[in-house]
Amino acid sequence: MTMFMDVHHGMAGITAEQLKAAHEADLAVQDREGVEFRQAWADPESGTVYCLSSAPSKEAVQRVHERTGHPADEVHPVPLQI
Repeated sequence: MTMFMDVHHGMAGITAEQLKAAHEADLAVQDREGVEFRQAWADPESGTVYCLSSAPSKEAVQRVHERTGHPADEVHPVPLQI
């Protein structure tokens, strides 16, 4: 499985509770696509949210986010890590 970092823009003012709720929504449906969401980060000032996952494809990551109502603006494979 490949690691992916996806990026969401336009979420200015997001709170910790909202980030947690969005992440939990992804966790609730991730198995349908064979995705494992690992962590999420947010910058409320810029409105940028980042999610780290392992998945069979970037399309699988996007389908989970679409199902939960917050499609990613970008999905990047992360083939190397240390």
